Amino acid sequence: MVRDFLGTKSGKKAVWLFATLLVLLLSSNGLNVLNSYVSRDFMNAIEQSREADFWKLAGFFLVVYAASTAVAVFSSFSEQRLGLLWRYWLTKRVLNGYLEPRVYYLVGESGAVPNPDQRISEDIRVITVNSLSFALMMTNSTFSVLVFSGVMWSISPTLLLVSVGYALVGSLVTFLVGRPLIRLNSQQSDKEANFRSDVRHIQENAELVALQHRESRLKVRLMSRLDELTKNMRKIIGVNRNVGFFTNGYNYLIQIIPALIVAPLFIHGKAQFGIIAQSAVAFAVLVNAFSILVSQFTSISTLAAASLRVGALLKAIKAAEAGPSTGLQFREEEDMLAYENVTLSSADDGRVLIKDLSVRIKRGTNVLIAGSAERAKMVLFRATAGIGNHGRGTIVRPNLDRILFLPEKAFLSPGSLREMILPADKKGIDDARIHHVLDSLNIGDIVEVAGGLDHSHDNWDNLLSLSEQKLVMFARMLLSEPAFCFLDHVQTALTLEQTNHVLGMLCDSKITYINMGEPGDRCECYNALLELAENGAWHWTEPWDGGSGCAYTPRPAGKK
Repeated sequence: MVRDFLGTKSGKKAVWLFATLLVLLLSSNGLNVLNSYVSRDFMNAIEQSREADFWKLAGFFLVVYAASTAVAVFSSFSEQRLGLLWRYWLTKRVLNGYLEPRVYYLVGESGAVPNPDQRISEDIRVITVNSLSFALMMTNSTFSVLVFSGVMWSISPTLLLVSVGYALVGSLVTFLVGRPLIRLNSQQSDKEANFRSDVRHIQENAELVALQHRESRLKVRLMSRLDELTKNMRKIIGVNRNVGFFTNGYNYLIQIIPALIVAPLFIHGKAQFGIIAQSAVAFAVLVNAFSILVSQFTSISTLAAASLRVGALLKAIKAAEAGPSTGLQFREEEDMLAYENVTLSSADDGRVLIKDLSVRIKRGTNVLIAGSAERAKMVLFRATAGIGNHGRGTIVRPNLDRILFLPEKAFLSPGSLREMILPADKKGIDDARIHHVLDSLNIGDIVEVAGGLDHSHDNWDNLLSLSEQKLVMFARMLLSEPAFCFLDHVQTALTLEQTNHVLGMLCDSKITYINMGEPGDRCECYNALLELAENGAWHWTEPWDGGSGCAYTPRPAGKK
């Protein structure tokens, strides 16, 4: 991720920010070394009762602390700016891949990476903040080792060797004790996301929950989710307790060890009193530099878990971009929708729902898909859209920009009415055209209800009726002007008059439609009939003259 980031325009800016951070880290280490010598001389001045030197060094102390404060503030500022720059780029990169046509659907359907929303929003933040912080700590520790090793060696070579050995043993023990945190933190992220998702589900469907009295059942589910995340959190707390027992004692001994080694030198007159204070500072800095794993293990384990989760998401996105592993093949033809020996199966039990379907639908041939096999209708709808991967054969269709799919339940995402209606590639459509289409669908008044074309709404369900929502999707389709549209029970939420009116507008716009229908659909709206039976058989009739009646008569299933 770092390599890809540095190759971008933002990456070049990041290099300058990181270079600034390195300069500030060097300055910080230089000030720390200077401070150790000032501290030594300050303590010697006290021990030797040199009042003039005492006040002089006290003033120098203030200058050094002021400079250290400025360096620390600018270091923090630069680090946060660099982290934000990296987070923006990485999130944008993941979103671009995730929101490629149908990639998000295939990632979710595979079930390999639960809670992708958590990985995109929270885990990427953890990665960019913690990994940058950890990289800077590593760099700073390297500088500290190089600088303070010399200081330590000049005081006592033994103390230098003790600091190195102490840090290595501490790091090894911390890793062995705290290693389970990586797995537990990853699991906790998913459990927290599952709990939050169920709470949000109740909020988003509050009216339906109240009408169907589902509170008790949902409470049981939520309590189960709460129990799961609490149980896992107890394990995390237990591991943190064990790590804490060790690290607290480890950090406490850092204060004592230098005195145990250097104090005898002062007692026997081989070192000044200030050396004890200087050795304590140098020992603490050096051991902390060697002991990043000890002091930052919780952050490192969280970073490791987040990295694994985002890495899994990126792999899933890459696999989805390559396309599902399926026997279905797709071929593009501008004015044709066809099925060549297509067999489709149920994703649940593998039962064949449509067997060896071979049908060619030319542009201008409006088709009614009938029969009692509702699962067969749905699997055909999904397979044509490219989101069903259980089958074999070849599906011929126009480019996805030239064939639109309208599900039974309309989907209106948060945003303005203009955003709902205008296709992404046709932003030049003027307001008069939009109003004309809405008026033609007899829903022109929703513009006033919505507060205008550009007033944003988060929940259209509370504003528009089901029929209005569906007609808004038809308005978008009419403005998109595709060659074909595949409709999932267009009559749902619409009256018979509205259905006929909409289908008539599609005809006038030369948009060929294929509709999954029900007994009672008007025959004069279609040129051909595809009947699907429960046993996977099918019957195709074209041209089809349904007569003057409004209902078709089901035929014995079988190929024509």
